[in-house]
Amino acid sequence: MTAGIGTVTAAGTGKGAGSPSAAERGGGAPRRGPFGALREKRKQAAWGYLFVAPAIALFAVMGVYTIVYGFSLSFAQWNGFWPEWNWRGFRNYTDLLGGSPTYWPIVKKAAVNTLWVVIAVPLLTVLVAFPLALVLNQVKRFQGVLRSVYFVPYVTTGIAVYFAWNYILEPNGAVNLLLKTVGLGSLQQPQGWLGNPDTALATMIVVMVWSAVPVAMLLYLTGLQSLDSSLLEAAQIDGAGWLRSTTTVVWPLMKPITVVVLLLNVRDSLQGFQSFLIMTNGGPGDSTSVLGLETYRLAFLSELSPTLGLASALGWLLFLAALVVAFINQRVMRRMG
Repeated sequence: MTAGIGTVTAAGTGKGAGSPSAAERGGGAPRRGPFGALREKRKQAAWGYLFVAPAIALFAVMGVYTIVYGFSLSFAQWNGFWPEWNWRGFRNYTDLLGGSPTYWPIVKKAAVNTLWVVIAVPLLTVLVAFPLALVLNQVKRFQGVLRSVYFVPYVTTGIAVYFAWNYILEPNGAVNLLLKTVGLGSLQQPQGWLGNPDTALATMIVVMVWSAVPVAMLLYLTGLQSLDSSLLEAAQIDGAGWLRSTTTVVWPLMKPITVVVLLLNVRDSLQGFQSFLIMTNGGPGDSTSVLGLETYRLAFLSELSPTLGLASALGWLLFLAALVVAFINQRVMRRMG
């Protein structure tokens, strides 16, 4: 009788041993409410922040703090050892821009040299890299080997390359020896190509172009290999030769790459100074002084003179110039896109 009552009760209530559970009626695990899903998202976000926290901390210390510190220093006078800064306001900037008879002539000469470098290096890089890319694109055998050979200047350690160029350009170096061998001894430089104020800056420009050509050439080569061959075939059918096809069909299609090459080299020419520091240190005299090198000199080569603020101010002026270049780059790319 008891068993019967139990059976009836189980059948009547639907909660007997054979009835499905709540999890089974739901098709699996019980569903989470909105608060459970929110907690899960917060947990995932917390793990993400935990993983990126070291990188954020490093950037905050090495990036944000350094930027704020350097910007503040550009308004002060300090030699690196004084316990306190002497605030000068905008006098550091005015001194660099013509207000100081001591620093203005130095900055002016460096600015003129930098302008020559900024104009000459990008243009010469394009004039050398584009023909090389055309020649390399026509080569069918050993193209990979030649491409690697042309790219060697870029992947070689800069300091080693600069010292090698110093040996080549010295009075008894390979350049003077080659000129003498081919009967052009009148063009030799007894002081060396970097020791003559009339040839030093031009020689440094040549070295910088030599270093910049590999990347520009590969960019052009990539563009040439992506061209639609039907365009060249149509030009040839119309009677255009190789030269005319190159100047009227290929070169216009390379304009976006040319803009990128020009602006990248303008940026590097404006901010780079390592080659000048190692090869000439601004000499002879100040014939190869550039703004980046003068910033380095004011910061680290002025002994105990309180010029760290001037160096920081000059660095920020260069940064503003780089921003202008970046803005021009963005506008040009938008128009061409």
